[in-house]
Amino acid sequence: METMTAPSNTIEPGVTAERVTELSAGDLSDIVDACTQAIVEGGGFGWLTPPDRPDMEKYWRGVLLMPGRHLFVSRVDGVISGAAQLLETPSNLEAQRHSAQITGHFVAPWARGRGNGKAIVRSIEFYARERGYSVLKLDLRETQTAAIALYNGLGYVRWGINPYYAMVNGKMVEGYYYTKKIQDTDQ
Repeated sequence: METMTAPSNTIEPGVTAERVTELSAGDLSDIVDACTQAIVEGGGFGWLTPPDRPDMEKYWRGVLLMPGRHLFVSRVDGVISGAAQLLETPSNLEAQRHSAQITGHFVAPWARGRGNGKAIVRSIEFYARERGYSVLKLDLRETQTAAIALYNGLGYVRWGINPYYAMVNGKMVEGYYYTKKIQDTDQ
């Protein structure tokens, strides 16, 4: 595990972010709980209704097994409070190997407003730079106002809109596409 305590004064004491390569039984329980709560509160992450606990546990175990997928979590006093994933570009997309994608970002409702989201993104940016990536990209539903504010505040630039991005409660919802250059490189 690579732990990073985010230095920003907008992040409360006790909040950390780290890349994890394994989840203890307690961590697995924490991440399932946090994710379920985020889904119920409309926090994105793709699901509109949380899967049952065994399926959610399988999902998180699977994330750790997938090549090119890296799991980052935030913690409040040691308890997993949020997560996001960094997806590396597949090798067959050689012209796009300079970029990676942030996906699956959420923070549990009880932990919001403490800097968890920012700590995760900063941890991902640090890791991506170390791996040689120069650009990060992501997409969000228009209903994810806190995430939109977070990424705008961290310097991500919205470059496109998909008017038919998602269907939520029978209504078409726009999707916003973001990018950020995180370092200069010729790679």
